[in-house]
Amino acid sequence: MKMSNLSMLALSVFSLCHTSVLYADDGKLLATGAVTTIEGTSGGGIVPWATLASYAEEGEWGVTVNANFADVEDFQLGVQSINFNYDNRIELSVAQQRLGLNTIGGDLQQDIYGLKLRLYGDLVYGTAPQVAFGIQHKRNKTYALPEAVGARDDSGTDYYVSAAKAWLAGPFDRTWVANYTLRATKANQLGLLGFGGDVNDDYDLVSEASVGMFINRQWLVGAEYRQKPDNLGFAKEYDWRDVFVGWFPNKSVAVVLAYVDLKSIAGLPDQTGAYVSVQVSF
Repeated sequence: MKMSNLSMLALSVFSLCHTSVLYADDGKLLATGAVTTIEGTSGGGIVPWATLASYAEEGEWGVTVNANFADVEDFQLGVQSINFNYDNRIELSVAQQRLGLNTIGGDLQQDIYGLKLRLYGDLVYGTAPQVAFGIQHKRNKTYALPEAVGARDDSGTDYYVSAAKAWLAGPFDRTWVANYTLRATKANQLGLLGFGGDVNDDYDLVSEASVGMFINRQWLVGAEYRQKPDNLGFAKEYDWRDVFVGWFPNKSVAVVLAYVDLKSIAGLPDQTGAYVSVQVSF
């Protein structure tokens, strides 16, 4: 079986990280790099956070590779991605998405190129939240179907600002983390159904939020909510939500399991099911 370009790049990065002296060290607390979203950036499952991928600190490089898979009633989403974090200041990411159309056959695909800058604050220390600005440029690779249902463009760019904070001694004597993201977007179903539409072709401002509680140092439980734009006349686009469990056995591996509720997609109702994410950090 042939490997994708992203998979070959990940193997190359793995080799480079083992020969470099400036890679992520042991200074940052476990799980402070969060996990990798379905769009390739550091965060939860469906919401980008103000966190930066890996455990890189000042003067260090960090790299994560990730695979996500979601299986709902009529669709299967597979994502593979790679993140680079330098100086605990800038994150670069590349993700490839493939949405399998179980009911009608075929698939939808897109590539996502991400940039995130930490503006100020710290996730753990001090009173101010960590704040980051992010850009996600998305290129749909299977535009015939999105165009047929009313999409206006095969590519688009999302802009977002995120604020995140962790409380080490929160309610119930547990560590808590919360994140709020405000996004400007034209994307239909993340961009898998193109950008803009016959109903609306302007940017929408949408809110996204996550909250989680650490049961202990290695286990995190929480929930997320993501608003969505509604640009296409053929089918209403609904907000997404999930509840998740994250496992951080060490600073090299993170695993997330979730129950996702995507409501209706492309007119097909009851899109609920399971989500799994596996991340390896260097």
